[in-house]
Amino acid sequence: MSENRIRLGVNIDHVATVRNARGGFHPDPIRAALLAEKAGADGITAHLREDRRHIKDTDIERLMAEIKIPLNFEMAATDEMLAIATRLKPASSCIVPEKREELTTEGGLDVIGYYNHLEGYIAKLKDAGVSISLFIDPDVNQIKASNELGADKIELHTGSYVDAQGNARMDELERLRVGARYSGEINLEVHAGHGLNYETVEAVAAIPEFTEFNIGHFLIGEAIFGGLENTIAEMRALMDQGRENCA
Repeated sequence: MSENRIRLGVNIDHVATVRNARGGFHPDPIRAALLAEKAGADGITAHLREDRRHIKDTDIERLMAEIKIPLNFEMAATDEMLAIATRLKPASSCIVPEKREELTTEGGLDVIGYYNHLEGYIAKLKDAGVSISLFIDPDVNQIKASNELGADKIELHTGSYVDAQGNARMDELERLRVGARYSGEINLEVHAGHGLNYETVEAVAAIPEFTEFNIGHFLIGEAIFGGLENTIAEMRALMDQGRENCA
């Protein structure tokens, strides 16, 4: 594997969304995780939300027991999630903002605004040996605060870039480029995720500081038409092509 290769984390939340629409056990998100692992995913991402709208506690327990690749456990900075993360000790805990009324995560965590709360929270996770990621907007001040808090890595929110069109998308891409470059300058590992698809992933992959993408909704949706393994292979190829285009 090339040292410059971007890792791909596959988010399986929305396999659980489909399962929960009818109740029962089908489709099984852990089966999807194992298929993703077989297809070459470098990690699995799952968000255990407060309202358990998709991933459930038993899913996290099974993922920890059954997958061989790292689990990126997305979580809000609550006491309940702290207890789960420090007990299970996933490879990484990614702290994200969470509101009950949102359909999906709408933006990055306000690290500056919640600095005091996060300081003690992150310390407890690190004491348990859990690697910490913070999901933030590509803002230099938020990145700097994340580094000061002792985050091991950050994940830059790519939703605004994906949703923008024309020149506005190029502006958002530049924000990602500036944020990733600054992260590299301060030796903070930088990931990207939210909304990335076949159309948008290649340009982000061409930014050399990114080391990992976490992609879920698009992959799961596209898998309906082409199968999960084929969809992951196509995304992997586009990521690799983008990385080859690094300046």
